[in-house]
Amino acid sequence: MVTITQSAQEHFIQLLSKQEPGTQIRIFVLHPGTYKAECGVSYCAPHEVDFSDIELKFNMISAFIDKVSAPYLKNAEIDYVINPLGSQLTLKAPYARKYPINSNAPLIDQVDTFLQTEINPQLSKHGGRVSIIEITKKKYVILQFSGGCNGCAMVNVTIKDGIEKKLLNKFPELQGVKDVTEHYHGKHSFY
Repeated sequence: MVTITQSAQEHFIQLLSKQEPGTQIRIFVLHPGTYKAECGVSYCAPHEVDFSDIELKFNMISAFIDKVSAPYLKNAEIDYVINPLGSQLTLKAPYARKYPINSNAPLIDQVDTFLQTEINPQLSKHGGRVSIIEITKKKYVILQFSGGCNGCAMVNVTIKDGIEKKLLNKFPELQGVKDVTEHYHGKHSFY
């Protein structure tokens, strides 16, 4: 799941020696699966470990990861590089912004992942987002808009010329998209 190089482990050991005994590190992703995703490393005191955390044991340290962040940290690597200009801790997580979903996953999960990684980053530029409610037996995707998309004068264009075209191109088994949002105009709406 996560690789921590020897130099990074040695760096963490040095930092942890100044903390409360038993303190380890926590690796996490904020806003996982979105274009805003940010990876981080923090101290993790013994009382901060949750029963659902995943513990990764290394030579002299342990790293804890919450279950939400875990799939987004697939193939992640933490390294500590020292060069003549200084030192730097790097965390590379290729799936932080894009959830690694299996092609055998249920269709609703595949569509949801597509919405979160391909559609919502574009909608968020206008303060909006879309969520999947269900996929009907007749293969229609039922969506609900929020934020700036709720009440936007262009929502029908966004659905037909944007979201529906992209979803049907990606998932040919789908028949179309339907919006169940009760749209109301307000200061939140994008115009």
